[in-house]
Amino acid sequence: MYVLQSYGQLIKTIFICRYLLSKTLRKRINAQLNKGEQLHGLRVYLWFGGDGIIRKKQEEQQQVTVRCLNLLTNIVIVWNTIYIQEIINQLYTEEHEINDIDFGHISPAPFEHINRLGKYSFNANFELNNKGLRPLRKLNNF
Repeated sequence: MYVLQSYGQLIKTIFICRYLLSKTLRKRINAQLNKGEQLHGLRVYLWFGGDGIIRKKQEEQQQVTVRCLNLLTNIVIVWNTIYIQEIINQLYTEEHEINDIDFGHISPAPFEHINRLGKYSFNANFELNNKGLRPLRKLNNF
């Protein structure tokens, strides 16, 4: 047991030394932490009306609440991932230069486009592309 603890401490020490000596490693870790925080922000944004507190007393009902939040979070992430990929494909098609490093900055957890309150419009007067996706919005900034 003592050997395994010492081995674990050795691995942690080596990692800490690498972390302190490598600016690129620190940047990569910080970027991943930011993505984790963005995912947490998405969950907080999706969970409204209860101030983030599970008010159910029975464990089974608490688990249902948490599973619903997980399902909703996963739906948003899949939706975002599909449309982010579609945007990347369009940029490739339009022959924009995309560096592989740029992909490290993309997160599937943005939520600014989600309207969780207010009016919803289900206008079906748009055509879907051959993949069954809605057309992408045109931006004039690019």
